[in-house]
Amino acid sequence: MLRHCANGFGMLGLASLLQRDAFALDITAPAASNPLAVQSPQFAPRAKNVIFIFLSGGPSHVDLFDPKPRLQKESGNPLPFEKPKLERTKTGNLLGSPWSFKKYGQGGIDMSELLPHLSTCADDMCVIKSMVADNINHNGACLQMNTGEQSFSRPSLGSWLTYGLGSENQDLPGFVVLSPAQPAQGAPLWSSSFLPAAYQGTLVSNLDDPIANLANGAFAPDRQRAQLDALKELNQLHDATRADDSRLSARIASFELAYRMQTEAPEAFDVKNESPATRTLYGLDDPVTEIFGKQCLLARRLVERGVRCVQVYHTQTAKRKSCQLWDQHGGLREELPANCAATDKPVAGLIKDLKSRGLLNDTIILWGGEFGRTPCAEGTNGREHHPFGFTMWMAGGGVKGGLAYGNTDEYGWHSVENRVHVHDLHATILHLMGIDHTKLTYRYAGRDYRLTDVYGNIVHDIIA
Repeated sequence: MLRHCANGFGMLGLASLLQRDAFALDITAPAASNPLAVQSPQFAPRAKNVIFIFLSGGPSHVDLFDPKPRLQKESGNPLPFEKPKLERTKTGNLLGSPWSFKKYGQGGIDMSELLPHLSTCADDMCVIKSMVADNINHNGACLQMNTGEQSFSRPSLGSWLTYGLGSENQDLPGFVVLSPAQPAQGAPLWSSSFLPAAYQGTLVSNLDDPIANLANGAFAPDRQRAQLDALKELNQLHDATRADDSRLSARIASFELAYRMQTEAPEAFDVKNESPATRTLYGLDDPVTEIFGKQCLLARRLVERGVRCVQVYHTQTAKRKSCQLWDQHGGLREELPANCAATDKPVAGLIKDLKSRGLLNDTIILWGGEFGRTPCAEGTNGREHHPFGFTMWMAGGGVKGGLAYGNTDEYGWHSVENRVHVHDLHATILHLMGIDHTKLTYRYAGRDYRLTDVYGNIVHDIIA
């Protein structure tokens, strides 16, 4: 197994942590000073990078991808079966979608009129309509979707990927998080938890000034190099007299990364040189789509430069400074169209841009929230949290395009066909990246932990 060890007082230093079990994955242990060194996957991967578009709050599947004629016909009637015991509030009667649907692409993918741009990408998308999760509240559900665990601190998907595979660009972070406003759950969603701290996500919240204090106006590069060499010696002396702690090792390594980033990062995060056509493709010329469009464009620029994982959180619009934008307990008819207007064009632009550059084959795009919304009404114009059957979609990276996979029942309540749990989704992503999810482990507090805990089945039917 691929595993590291940690003692009861905290994580061991990088020098001992990075001794990998080479016979299991046929890899060479990276130098202790370079935890993000590229590692060979277990088997031939279908993808090299992941872009996870996370819609905080939970997008409504029955209004976007999962039309239900019977729900429309019986809208206003009570749900004709007993609701699950796991329920937050007493939702009301059935609520049919206020929006119409059409089938798109050769595969006949159902999409709402709220997604006119994304519908042009139907043949690149695998729409999973049978997702299930275990938690009905934002905190637990967001943790599970991002880390595989709904209650306790665990490493995030991006942390596991960079731990197992390293990063192809040593001058940029291996795991970047683009989020203008932090979700309510904050850093635990991209934390490395008990993995070495070098694998945590690097948060970029200011899209106009992504990396603070990047330029050093006080010293020339050669003077900075001498300063860092001296600092490194002092830090190593400090480290040698103390118990091993990956946080200290990661801090020492961060000085070196920051120095290298002075050359690479300004160019990577600068979208000014993108062509007018590309900027229009992502919607940077429209205040409605500008914020999320820039996030999606930055995601493309980062994976293009070898960043292993980019998480793109939709948490803010030009008009609403909110963290749970897709949490429509009320205002469904007003807020859901606004959210779609802000994200539809940028996401479609990302798919098309990656495809035109030959990057979509190597990049997995994952789109979704922590759960869906109830087919029943909350009040007269809202929907409650719904983990029992909801929709996410994937594109690129070895995923079958033009495929609608799985189904919920006639009302969109329960997943009834080809059920896909969060653990199954994570296992499939790791498989596409060339990793056996049962062998990517880390020994902590006497146990081998993994992203999928002790669960997870690869969804082979959605792999091209």
